[in-house]
Amino acid sequence: MITPEQIEQWQDNLVSKTPKDILRFAHEQFDSIAISFSGAEDVVLIDLAKKVSKQVQVFTLDTGRLHADTYRFIDQVRKHYALDLEILSPDQAKLEPFVQAKGLFSFYDDDHKECCGIRKVDSLKRKLPTVDAWITGQRKDQSPSTRSAVATVELDGVFGRPDKPLVKFNPLANWTSAQVWEYIRMFDVPFNPLHERGFVSIGCEPCTRPVLPGQHEREGRWWWEEATQKECGLHQA
Repeated sequence: MITPEQIEQWQDNLVSKTPKDILRFAHEQFDSIAISFSGAEDVVLIDLAKKVSKQVQVFTLDTGRLHADTYRFIDQVRKHYALDLEILSPDQAKLEPFVQAKGLFSFYDDDHKECCGIRKVDSLKRKLPTVDAWITGQRKDQSPSTRSAVATVELDGVFGRPDKPLVKFNPLANWTSAQVWEYIRMFDVPFNPLHERGFVSIGCEPCTRPVLPGQHEREGRWWWEEATQKECGLHQA
């Protein structure tokens, strides 16, 4: 069983490594490991992982509320990398009563946590117990208020269990947005066309809008809420 001490040693060894080296290490340690795919960072991870491993497992969360461009982008990535992409949808037994009771836009009146819980977090709760480790595109500079301490590798304190620890790798933790886009341009990596229209951090259609010059990328997510609340529960309890 993976221990906190082992994770600390891995973190010390990996903190200065390149994302490609981190992905190689992750795939060497775990057979049951998956990349969580949604945005530009995650396609960079897929592109890099394909260069270091023949077995690249990828999943994505279909909330049912994504932009039409995002759905086309997901299919483009699936075809471009010849992925057996696993698409996770919300549990209709939970979603239908929620929508019936609160409608389709309740998050504007209260907050987004309940909706995200049903459309995103519950799907992860079904998926992550089936793997030993997962890989995310989190970066420290994505959200100074919630992600500034993102580690290269860590024990997942949200979805892991004492009897079955879950390891989370964040190979791009120390990269900036500029480095991500430099890689995308250099290696002709597919990206969501919404980025060309001012969208930086892209989520569900009702909860995402373009940002103005000088605004931080997360300001386009859940803009009606206080800045420190801008997480959906995938990386914070």
